Amino acid sequence: MAQVQIMSVIGSAVPAALRASGLLACWYLVRDGEPISGPLTSLPAAQALSQQIGAGAFRA
Repeated sequence: MAQVQIMSVIGSAVPAALRASGLLACWYLVRDGEPISGPLTSLPAAQALSQQIGAGAFRA
């Protein structure tokens, strides 16, 4: 089973809607290089979701 990792993106890689609200960075959960979550607005939120996935509480 592939490990879930947290990927951060900054600047122009951040979705336009988030940039428009003033965010210059966001985070995604990825597995095998493929995003399994939408953009998350904080690292703590990404970490919490990653733990939930690791515990089997979330299915992508």
